[in-house]
Parts: sequence; structure tokens; C-alpha cells
Amino acid sequence: MFNIVKKEIQWGEETLTLETGKVARQADGSVIATLGETSVMANVTFAKKQKEGQDFFPLTVHYQEKYYAAGKIPGGFFKREARPTEKETLTARLIDRPIRPLFVPGFKNEVLVMCTVLSHDLVNDPDIVAMIAASAALTISGAPFMGPIAGARVGFVDGEYILNPEVDDMQDLRLNPEQRLDLVVAGTKDAVMMVESEAYELTEEEMLGAVTFAHEQIQPVIDLIIDLAEDAAKEPFDFQAPDYSDLYDAVKAAGEAQMRDAYAILDKQERTTAVAAAKAAIIEGLSEEQQADGNLGSALKKLESTVLRGTVVKEGKRIDGRALDQVRAIEAETKVMPRTHGSALFTRGETQGLVVTTLGTGDDEQFIDALHGNFKSNFLLHYNFPPYSVGEAGRVGPPGRREIGHGKLAWRALQAVLPAPTDFPYTVRVVSEITESNGSSSMASVCGGSLSMMDAGVPLKAAVAGVAMGLVLEEDGSYAVLTDILGDEDHLGDMDFKVAGTEAGITSLQMDIKVAGITPEIMEKALAQAKEGRLHILGEMNKALSETSEFSVHAPRIETMTVPTDKIREVIGSGGKVIREIVEVSGAKVDINDDGVIKIASPDGASIQKAYDMIHAIVAEPEEGAIYKGKVVKIVDFGAFVNFFGKRDGLVHVSQIENRRLNHPSDVLKEGQEVFVKLLGFDDRGKVRLAMKMVDQENGEEIKKEETSDAE
Repeated sequence: MFNIVKKEIQWGEETLTLETGKVARQADGSVIATLGETSVMANVTFAKKQKEGQDFFPLTVHYQEKYYAAGKIPGGFFKREARPTEKETLTARLIDRPIRPLFVPGFKNEVLVMCTVLSHDLVNDPDIVAMIAASAALTISGAPFMGPIAGARVGFVDGEYILNPEVDDMQDLRLNPEQRLDLVVAGTKDAVMMVESEAYELTEEEMLGAVTFAHEQIQPVIDLIIDLAEDAAKEPFDFQAPDYSDLYDAVKAAGEAQMRDAYAILDKQERTTAVAAAKAAIIEGLSEEQQADGNLGSALKKLESTVLRGTVVKEGKRIDGRALDQVRAIEAETKVMPRTHGSALFTRGETQGLVVTTLGTGDDEQFIDALHGNFKSNFLLHYNFPPYSVGEAGRVGPPGRREIGHGKLAWRALQAVLPAPTDFPYTVRVVSEITESNGSSSMASVCGGSLSMMDAGVPLKAAVAGVAMGLVLEEDGSYAVLTDILGDEDHLGDMDFKVAGTEAGITSLQMDIKVAGITPEIMEKALAQAKEGRLHILGEMNKALSETSEFSVHAPRIETMTVPTDKIREVIGSGGKVIREIVEVSGAKVDINDDGVIKIASPDGASIQKAYDMIHAIVAEPEEGAIYKGKVVKIVDFGAFVNFFGKRDGLVHVSQIENRRLNHPSDVLKEGQEVFVKLLGFDDRGKVRLAMKMVDQENGEEIKKEETSDAE
């Protein structure tokens, strides 16, 4: 009934298995990849006919994590997987980016790739497994895919690169100082196609070494996919790339000169208008048959690309007249908003980000329900890209994949310089509003985010800047690496290479290639050129930080204290009664975790001190020999009970009240009276023994023995 093909290899410390032929047999390609006990099913289907008038490649990649894979039931009211989580969206992008450039040029049939996590062993991250499964499914599907690719995750500990580190080791690099890198690389047999990373100030050499290490480690996986395809691949789909050379010649003849003039305009809006006018003039100059040709869009784009690329490589001249390694003019300022905790406006050329920082308490942490467990995050970065930022009137809706991806890239770049939660117990939310865009708005978010947090008083370890690099690679092997690319250079170039970091090293690296990979030589040059650009931008940012930023008066103050774990129950009280009373009486927010760390938050310092004193009174132990101020709560024949330490009472025996014989304690004391007492110790039954007679009841100071003797 089944024609099962199964291949496996030892990869690192785990066994990697690829299997096809048993599940989802009606899909064009279906593979279940398993690493350890983490399994992901990838299914590929593609339309056998191109839609009429289709002028782009409609590839859709979905990645789904099923809670049953980890033996969990979804939270929430409906108990069903709902909209994609951030992890699912980012992983879908991670798979899409390296496979998209590898479809045969001109192929515009609809393609759907669906990856479903079936089992998660809580050790091996399913994102890498999903990428391998998707590549294998595409390779055996018969689609015109010039793969296969494979991917790997790399860590960096004590100068050694680690292949596919465990999930827990990569959960939060701030909590694991030994782990300095979380790098994902995807590539073909010959070249790297995609890089995504967060790092702790690695040098360019260390980062390049990590990419090289990853590319070496994916080679046996690529061989495994090829081995699977030799036994299970379907017949290749009969697709011939359309020949529109005659149409391109007509387009070129009709408007190459006007297109060159349009791309010589420096201002983006004027250039965009001129390019649109050039396209309209070209179309008008074509015949009706040529105007109706479905490849007209491709021919026009090829002309734009040729015009742009020719001047860059041959003349070293860019659209806006800059040198290849020159960064656009930068203006950076802080304190641009009066009531926010921190704000910055970062402008680089025609790209601008208004970035705002808000400081919150533990109540504001983001709760994340993931397959491998539930956890909280105290650093949030949200990126918004409204249509007006590019002069368009478009639809406004919830964050899309692009906004989530760009926000996460900026998050990765900045998280490496955040203070430890124990040193700065705040929840930090950074929001980047892109108000203008002409290339590299994610890197503007990095620069603006760094400035904004410093303006809010967040003690970052160092300022972080980011720069986007581009590449124009010609067929003869000549190339040009561009610093701080424009939108057109990104759209019509061959590489988008974003590097962020401090003066000391790289904190994030993202690379997407539109051609069949780049050589180590090009990557090394791009990293070196990016470092020069990053240092220049940091210098410009420092001008906006000439004044020391004070902590915002509008932000909550947070103090921390640690109590023994066996005292946590006493601080919380039955049903939370005690901690609610502390909050009500003090007016401060109080948050306590399982480790006994208590955060006390309030804009009012007196409220924080009140809550601190109340908690201290609950958890602290009275010291023998110390003097305390207390209140008489009960008088009996043999003495008086005094509340002297939190809710703790002790007995002052009648013989310890004064240095004279008393008929009854009520001769000198009454209930509610405040007195000073000295803790003598505890009796055999643990009862507290107090004394008043050796303490001056006026000032609370201990009476010297000589004075006591004189009185006697």
C-alpha cells in the first residue's frame, strides 16, 4: 500500500531521518524529517498552470506548531491553535528566504509549502528540522527548484562553535553568559543563501568563522536529501522559462535613455515619479501585442536593474551620487517627546524612525506560551511601517510578517547590551514608528532604539548601530559592495546584508541573497565595509548623547529585595491576604517570584520604603541583644506582652519592667503604650524574653551597667 523511502545519517549528536511515501501522498512532495525525537512534516503543492496575467512569483510558506507535539493543550478559551505566534511567523520567513531565489527564473505558478511540527523533544528546535523537511519536499516534488538547501544552528562557547545547541541553551542568551551566539545559516552545496543571528559582540572574524562552520556542517544533510531524491523524486515539471528577449529589446529601445535620466534624480519622490513616467512612456511606445504580453513587467524590471547596476559596477556611481562605502547624512536627537520615558528621532537620508521607550514593572512582562514551556520576556520591541512612510495610501491592519520580522531583527541587535534583570528590574518596551523609508528602516530602528533607551535611563552596556549592505554581482564575476543601501538598491540588487553592533563587535547579522549564494571573499569584504559604516554611525549617534540622560520622572521606580524562599508563603499570606494589605497600605506595586526576588514599584519613594519596611518586618528575624520600639498589647499578673517586631510579640516579665519591685505591671504600664524593649533571648520553648529596665524609655538607648548599679 505504501512505497516508503527512508534515509538517515548521524548529524552531530543526533540521528537525522528523512521519510516519504507514507503520509500526505496527494501532495506533490511530502517529507517527515526527524532529528532526535523532534519531527516536522513538510508538504509541497504547486499549480501546474500559471494564472493569466500573473506578474510575480506567488510562493507561500507556512510553519505551524501543534501543541500536541509537546504533549500540551493550548491555553485560552477556545483551546485551539489560533493565529500564528511570533515564533511561527519568524520560522516561516526563515524558510521562505533561502528557497525563494532558487526557483527557476520566470516560474510564476502558485506554490504552497506547509510545515507542521508533529513531535518536539524539547531539545532540538523544530525550525531547523522544518527547513530541512521543506527543502527535501521541494526537491522530490518535481517543482523547478534549483536546490536542495539545508540549514543549521550554531552556538559559540569558549571559542568553540557548537552545532545545533539545545533549546534551553538558546532560550535567553542574557541568562546564559557562556553562550555568545545564536546563528542560523541556510545554503546550497556551493554557497550560503541566508544568515540570521543574535550575538554578544563577536568580531567580524568570529562571525565569518561561524558562517563557514555552518556551511560545512550542512553538507552531509544536502547529500542526504539528494540520496532521498534519487529514490523518491517525481518527474521534473515541464517548465520552460519564457523567452522575452525580443520584448526586452523593444522596451529598451523605447525608453532606456528616459529611464537613465529618471534614475539620475537624487530625490526619492521625484525619482519615483520620473520612473513611473518613463514606464508609462515605454508602454505607450509598444505595440498592442507587446503591451498585452504577460512578461512586460519582467522586461521593465530588467531594464531598471540594468540601468542601476551598470552605473554602480562600471562607474562606481550610485543613484544618489554617493561613493560605494558612504553613509547617508545622519541627524539624531533625543528627548523629542515630553511625557514619554525615553524618545529619539533618528534620520538617515530619507529613512526616519521615531522610537519611544516605556519602562514598566513585572506586571508588564510578556507571557509566552511556547511548545517547550511557558516563560516571560521583559524586553519588547515593536516595529510599525505605515503606508505614509513611503508616500502611499494603503491598507492599515495588524502587524504583518514583514513588521514582525523587522522588529525581531532590531530586538536581536539590542538585547545583547541590556543590563541583567537583577541589575535593572524593569520591563522595557521599545516601539519604532517608521515615519519615512527609503531603505534599511530596521537598522534605523536599531539606532533609534539604542538612543531612546539611553534617553529613558536604561543602563545599556554600549550604544548599538546598524547598517544595511548591498551587492551588485555581474555575470563576469565583477561586483560592488554598497554601504547603507537605498530602497531601489535593495529591490534591484543581489543582496540585503544587515549588520548591527557596538564598537566592540557584532550583535546581530542578517543576510538574504537573491542569486545563487556569495563567496567568502565577498562576505568578508561586506563585513569589513559594514564595520566602517557602523563605527561612523555610532560617532554620529554619540553627538545626540552628549548630555547625561536622567531617569524620567514619569517612569515607575523599582527597588528589589530578596527573601528566603521559605518566607515567600508568609509574604503572600493565605489567599494573597498579606501581600494585598502591603499594596493597599503602601500604595506600591509588589511582585514576588519563586526565587524570593521581590520587586517594589512606585513613582513615590515613600511608598516603596513603606512596602519595604512591611516586608522586612515579616521576613526578618529579631536579633538577640537588640533594642526595639514596641507597643503593649496585653497586661497579665506576671508581666506584659509587647508587640515589638512586625507581628511578633514577646513577654516582659514583671521583674524586667523597672529596677524596683512592682505589685502589678499595671502600676506603670497600660495597653497601647509605646515602650522600648531589649531582646534577651528565647526560652526553652522558643518564647521571646524581653526587658525594659535596662533601656532608657525616653530615647531608647541602653542604660550602662554603672547607671543601673547606682540606681539599685
